Amino acid sequence: MHRPASPRSLGSALILGLGLGATFSVPAFADVALPAIISDHAVLQKSYQTALWGTASPDEKVTATLSVARGETVADSAGAWRLTLDLTQTGPGPHDLVVAGNNRLVVSDVIVGEVWVASGQSNMEFTLNKTTEIEEAIAAPPTPHIRQFLVRKNTANTPRADCQGTWTLASPETVGNFSAVGYHFARSLHQRLQVPVGLIHTSWGGTPVEAWTSTEALDTDPELKAGRENMEAEIAAHPRLKADYVTAFHEWAKKYNREDAPVAPATFTDQELPAAEWKPVTLPGSFSAAALPDAGVVWLKKIIPLHGEAAKGRFPLPLNLGVPEGFETVYYNGKRIAAITPDSCEGIGARHVYYPGGSIDGDNVLAVRLYTPAGNAGVNGELSFYATSLKGEWLAKVERELPSLDDAARQSYPRAPKVIAAPHLRPGALYNGMIAPLVACTIRGIIWYQGESNDGRAYQYRTAFPLMISDWRRRWGRDVPFYYCQLTCFRDKRPAPSESAWAELRESQTRALSLPHTGQAILIDLGETGDVHPRNKKEVGNRLGLIALNKTYAQPDVFSGPVYKSHRVEGDKIRLTFGELHGGLVAKPLPPDYIVSSLNKEVRPLIRNSPDSELEGFAICGVAGRWVWANAVIEGDTIIVSSPAIKEPVAVRYAWADSPTANLYNQAGLPAGPFRTDEFKSVTQHRRFGF
Repeated sequence: MHRPASPRSLGSALILGLGLGATFSVPAFADVALPAIISDHAVLQKSYQTALWGTASPDEKVTATLSVARGETVADSAGAWRLTLDLTQTGPGPHDLVVAGNNRLVVSDVIVGEVWVASGQSNMEFTLNKTTEIEEAIAAPPTPHIRQFLVRKNTANTPRADCQGTWTLASPETVGNFSAVGYHFARSLHQRLQVPVGLIHTSWGGTPVEAWTSTEALDTDPELKAGRENMEAEIAAHPRLKADYVTAFHEWAKKYNREDAPVAPATFTDQELPAAEWKPVTLPGSFSAAALPDAGVVWLKKIIPLHGEAAKGRFPLPLNLGVPEGFETVYYNGKRIAAITPDSCEGIGARHVYYPGGSIDGDNVLAVRLYTPAGNAGVNGELSFYATSLKGEWLAKVERELPSLDDAARQSYPRAPKVIAAPHLRPGALYNGMIAPLVACTIRGIIWYQGESNDGRAYQYRTAFPLMISDWRRRWGRDVPFYYCQLTCFRDKRPAPSESAWAELRESQTRALSLPHTGQAILIDLGETGDVHPRNKKEVGNRLGLIALNKTYAQPDVFSGPVYKSHRVEGDKIRLTFGELHGGLVAKPLPPDYIVSSLNKEVRPLIRNSPDSELEGFAICGVAGRWVWANAVIEGDTIIVSSPAIKEPVAVRYAWADSPTANLYNQAGLPAGPFRTDEFKSVTQHRRFGF
């Protein structure tokens, strides 16, 4: 007699023939087991070949039944089995799925409908409880036919056969933990099609596309392969380099009497400390400009007022401390949240971002102890706390001043080794841990929101992004529909046309439409200039839903705004033609303000770049290559672009900026995506993954 195996336990066996690319051994005799994703409350794809898989004893007969559907197979010599069910005649349910071999498993409350994978980085990971629509979602009645399987974060060096996670039904108590984009996408399908929708949510904030791509696929491109090999060589060498650095640093600090001797932090972190004991310092910048020690220990303090949503503590806010020169210990409201030390070695010379948590409604105290043993004390780079800039005046107090070093001492100061990529940033790591376990699953399609972490290598994204799409499709064994989000606006608006890595990233995303069965949701009108995570995720999910309804489910929904097709120079003007007109081109009225941060309820007056123009957001350049804002007017199904400053125009750009002001739509109410007619050299063309 055999003890029943958990339905969510896959065991250690390999699922052969499913593209997982790993090898495991299994016991000579084992109970039938299922992967985590085939568990209570699961959603199975309505299909004539819906896959089930798992492990058993070698050569064991396995049967599966769900309502009127039945399938059987025999486990192979490694103990892996796979079968399919014809669910085309099976209703939504709920059903019991019964899988039997030497033992019998019952997976309860299984429904049949549409299954979509939702993946990407933080804007896909962004949960509903952080959005402007959470109260509406909580007030809505339970929707048990919308369910999410949340894949637990995991990195791996080789493809994994299983993941960890559970299925959750949408209800007022649970919906706040759903992917906001995924939930609204699923809801749009559920409402229109009246079928169950299951989301397999597998995302991780701050991650590059290369981490989501298999190393096998990366190695098909020479540049990406070189970057992978270089990164892996640096990772392999790091332990030795770190040990050598720590030894050398302590020897140097002892030789020159520069060793650190921390004092009690309460002396410096208390909000009520007399202001007279502190002096102002402007950051980013060097301490010497404020007559502070060039070497030693200096405390920095900043009072950060938070109110409303930002102070509710539903989610941690990112604290960006730029690039300090030295070793910092960070305190937030008196609690130590981070420390970079010579022994830790990690993060030295890199941009430092923390997630303190524990904010209060009112004044929050940020205190930073900066130990700079060799000189050049200061803080450079971007300083911010979520959507609030921390640039400007801070308070500083000296704990210890160190004398100046002679040239020999300065030149012998050990330099820390290069910071290595964290495990979740490494090539293939997230594919192995969070995608490979899913490729055996029968799905309808994939939605994707990522790109922010690749903006520094926007040009290379032309290669890397479609490579990942093709890689996943090969693993799933077909051209799975792949619908993705173009980046929204982010960062300050600029008064003049300029180059933009974010604009180049958006262009690379658009180029992926050359692959079949793809679609892109334009979000240029939904961003917040001070927040990389705009709160309005309902419209994002709805726009992805429009694409799926049209392209996958053959519904008549309009899913696209105007799409640039061609241009022609006509004297001192350029005429542009468009597709996806859907009733005609529209100059949508611009609002008086734009959103900096909806979380902080911060808006700023919107200043028109071309106040006399019907359309905003167009720039034009002539033979000299100088870009100026343009006048643009709709003429039938075309747009005429010109400027008095350009007599011989050669190219036009639209919404080509980090945070453009733009108002071209079609009658369906959908925005045109950013574009350019030129092919001038990219500002990110020289940047490569892994170097």
